[in-house]
This record gives sequence, C-alpha cells and structure tokens, in this order.
Amino acid sequence: MTNQTQATPPPTTETSRDSIKWFLLIPVVLCIFGAVTFFLRAQDAKKLTAGTNALDTEPVTLTHAQQGAPDSEITLPSTLQGYSDSPVYARTSGYIAHWYADIGTHVHQGELLAQIESPEVDQELNQARAALSQTQANLVLAGITAKRYQELIPTNAVAQQEVDQNNQNLDAQKAGVQAAIANVNRLEQLQGFEKVVAPFDGVITQRRTDIGDLINAGNSGMGAELFRISKINIVRVFVPVPESYSDQISDGLKATLELIALPGQQFDGTVTRSSHSIALDSHTLLTEIDVPNPSGKLLPGAYAEVHIHLSAPVKHLVVPVGSILFQSAGPQIAVVNGTNQIELRKVALGRDFGNTIEVTNGITESDQIVASPPDYLVNGMHVTIQPASGSEKS
Repeated sequence: MTNQTQATPPPTTETSRDSIKWFLLIPVVLCIFGAVTFFLRAQDAKKLTAGTNALDTEPVTLTHAQQGAPDSEITLPSTLQGYSDSPVYARTSGYIAHWYADIGTHVHQGELLAQIESPEVDQELNQARAALSQTQANLVLAGITAKRYQELIPTNAVAQQEVDQNNQNLDAQKAGVQAAIANVNRLEQLQGFEKVVAPFDGVITQRRTDIGDLINAGNSGMGAELFRISKINIVRVFVPVPESYSDQISDGLKATLELIALPGQQFDGTVTRSSHSIALDSHTLLTEIDVPNPSGKLLPGAYAEVHIHLSAPVKHLVVPVGSILFQSAGPQIAVVNGTNQIELRKVALGRDFGNTIEVTNGITESDQIVASPPDYLVNGMHVTIQPASGSEKS
C-alpha cells in the first residue's frame, strides 16, 4: 500500500485581492470613526462654550428716556429765613440788672435790650480818669520847668544838659497823657457796653438771660448769647435749582411762594443772586430769592414751595422709576454701551411723577437704559439684551 501525500493547492489570485481589500478598509474605517468622533466633540465644546457664555452674561431688557412736557416754571421746596439773623452777645462782664425785650418784641436799631452791672469796669474808669488828671498836672509842671531852664541858657546859670533833660521829661509827660487818654477811652467804651442794644431793626426770636445772671464777655471762655434777633421785613429763601435749568436763572427773575400754613395765598419774590457755581455733589445751582414781608405774615423757619417763572420753556427727561438704582453712591442708572457692557452713571433726580421720575443730569435721550436693573450690576458686566414685553417697550 502506497502512502500518498495530498498537497494544499496554492492560493488563487482572487483570494489575495480580497485580503488586500480588507487590509486597506480597516484604516479607512478608523479614520472615518475618528473624524466623526472629533466632529461630535467639537459640537459638544461649542454647546458648552455657549452655555458658559450664557451663564457669564446677565439678560436685561432695555428702555429709553422720554421727553417730558415742557415747563414754564419749576417748583422747589425751601425754608424761609430772616434777611438778617444774628445773636447778641455782651462785650463786658458783669450781672444782668434788667432786660427790656422778650421774644416777639419788635425793636429798632440802637434800642436798649438789657442793662449789665459791671462795678469793676466803673472803678477802673474812675481810676483811669484820676491817673489822667495826675498825668496832665505833671505835664503842666514839666512844661513850666522846661521853659524856665530854656530862659536861663543865655545867663549860663544852667548847663545845656539840664535843659535837654527837662525837654525830654516834657516829651515823656506828653506821651503819658496820650496813653492815659487812650486808657480812659477804652474803659468808657467798656462801660458803654453795659447797655446791650439792638444791632438792627428786627424781632427778638430768643431771650437767653434773666436778671441776676453772671455774664461772661469771653475773657475766659465762650461768651454768653443774650438774645437772638431776626430781620423779617424781608425774608429770603435759598433753593437748589437743577443744573438743566441753571441757564434760565438770572437776577430779577420773578418767583412766587406758597406756604402750607397760609393756604390760598401767594407771595411774590425776586431772584437776587446765585452762587454762579454748580455743586459737585447735587449738580444744582444755589439761588437766593428775596420776598418783601411788610405785614410780618412770613415767619422764619416756615416751609414753603417756591415757583420760579422761567423766561423760556424747558424740556426734561423722564424714566421709569424701576430703572433707578438707589445705592450708597447715590441714585444711578445702568446704561448698556456699544459692546453690551454695563455703565453705571450717577444721575440727578427731579420731580417724582409716580410711575416715572425726572432726571435732570447724567443721561441722554439716546442712551440704552436697563429697565429693571438688579442690585448686583457692576461696571463692565456683560449683558444679553432680551426683547421687551409690551408694557416695557418705549
């Protein structure tokens, strides 16, 4: 029996080609899988970036300032003041012997208000007058002596030195008399201050002394205020006029006062002066208005509403009340700039109309204003602008 070995037939050409195709197909599949994976990851990264950016920005709705109705006058609160108001102090120390004017008393300039007893000043004055008389007597004697010595010079009975000494003594006595006269005048003035008089026409608004009170003229501390007097035949008010109206303010401009205590009555006044300077903290112009008060109805300290009649109508901007941020730095408005960033601007507020409020300084009509800003908005914060609802569109 013969062993026969069966040989494996050699691979055909078709089998070799199939193996090559599968070998080349695997890298292609891997490349396609990698590309798809990279694309999906890129899409996820974009979504993540978009979500992160959305969390970093604050969604806001916008509004704009509107032009209010033109004003021909402005109304501002104020408090009446006397045209002059001054405390009355004593110029000499002593005791109150009598007082002649109480609160509400109308007095004239120079009228006696109180009498002070100052015996020390009286005695010093008597002493000074006696010293003046003594010095004047010494001056007379020195003059006679100097004249006699001068007459003896031709006879050589006295030396020239003695003549010069007597002339010098005469000059010293003259100076002593002048000093004594000045001292007497000083004490006479102090004695005159024992009478406390009114510095101007007015009404006594306070009396802070009584009979027997010890009065200190300020020699060893703060002097005592005896009275306070106010001139009320003319009263004045000081009003802070908003900057937007400042160019309308001029001397002679007419104004009207209304008082809660006197309903239905109006009092005419005139702008007399202004500070000619805008205050940095409030952006207002300090303006003084004088009002004649011959009847005395207007009392210092009373609350008044001042109506200033403008020479030309002035338009103002109004914004929703909810757009104002009230913070420690003062009232602010959040404005969105061209790069969608927040700018917090300090503003000066005017009249409150309820749902809207007047803004006199700090913004323009074209500014994009955040309608309802949250308290945590800061300068430079990025925002995304949301469409406004029907009630918020301006």
